[in-house]
Amino acid sequence: MAKPLIDPEALISMFENATAQQGAQLKKGVSEATLAALQARELSLKNIRGTLKSVSEAASQGAAKNVMPNIDVESMLEQAVAGMDAALLKAVDANRVALETLVAQGADLREKHLKKALDDLDRFEDTMFAALKKTAAGASAPMAGAWGQVLEKMQAGGTLSGAQAANTAEQLAQQMQDAMRSTRAASLRAAQAMAESYTAMVSGVLIGMSEALQGGAPAKKTPRR
Repeated sequence: MAKPLIDPEALISMFENATAQQGAQLKKGVSEATLAALQARELSLKNIRGTLKSVSEAASQGAAKNVMPNIDVESMLEQAVAGMDAALLKAVDANRVALETLVAQGADLREKHLKKALDDLDRFEDTMFAALKKTAAGASAPMAGAWGQVLEKMQAGGTLSGAQAANTAEQLAQQMQDAMRSTRAASLRAAQAMAESYTAMVSGVLIGMSEALQGGAPAKKTPRR
């Protein structure tokens, strides 16, 4: 049996027993759980979506059970989303490092599999929205309302991972263009050097030929008086 992506019971318990002062701890716990789940699988959009859905559902279930005083359910869900976003930031960075390494080694991001990787990176935010919308759709009425408020704020302000992913994709495209220009410039310099060498070689040959002709020319006769 495959190892589960996350421990939902642990997350449910964490949200169920959280106090109003434990927002930062919720964010940290969700971030660590999400990151561990992402590290346990191939970093595909499908696995990212599945992980975010599992984490958000556990957070939602735990928050719904929480009866601590002064609890703000919407705030708890915001912390859960912030934790997932923080984990995705690390996933974006992992993609950046891998793609930068390939570009530096001469890979072309227009190649099919690399272009897909870049396109997927640009879809991280949409993937997160899709997962959270599914969780909201399956939540009970009070929780669905809280999720609605959280999603509305997210759509208005975007996510840190989404912004970083877009920036990374743009930087990688620019890096590839710079690398291509550098390669072309190096090729031109090499061609120019070869052309200059050839010209010098031809000049040398021509000089040699001229000297040979002069050395082999018949001596001039002294005119008789």
